[in-house]
Amino acid sequence: MPGSGKSTWSRAFLARSPDIFGVSTDQIRADLYGNEAIQGDWRQIWAEVQRRWRFALTQIQAGTCGGVLYDATNIRRRYRRQVLRQAQAMGFSRCLGLWFDTPLAMCLGRNQGRSRQVPPDIIHRMARQLQGAPPDCKEGFAALIRIAPGMANVPMLGD
Repeated sequence: MPGSGKSTWSRAFLARSPDIFGVSTDQIRADLYGNEAIQGDWRQIWAEVQRRWRFALTQIQAGTCGGVLYDATNIRRRYRRQVLRQAQAMGFSRCLGLWFDTPLAMCLGRNQGRSRQVPPDIIHRMARQLQGAPPDCKEGFAALIRIAPGMANVPMLGD
């Protein structure tokens, strides 16, 4: 969810892992529209995600890239499945998931401290959607790691 820590974690991970190619929907929005807060046309954003994935695949095949980190809010199970199916169809053989299972109150608090805030009612709606359909290995992840503040991170292995 917004404020869960996923983008902060992603930036830190990418800074320590120069062989990993980052694809962020927020960065794509900033590149396309000049501001990551502008939601824009999802079809255009998704086309750019796929273009960047294809580029990364060429780098993986050339041996200059070790993988891709996709940083996005994927609250709905249906959308996660679509993302995973598309990634696998393009040639990504193992898709690992990181679920930032951050309490709603913490997400709301972090959101208040941001310059670009998501309206609280949207975060509440997203929390309800995520609670009704939390990430699961059965969606197509090779493995899923639940990252929760104050808890041991729990890997949930796929089939």
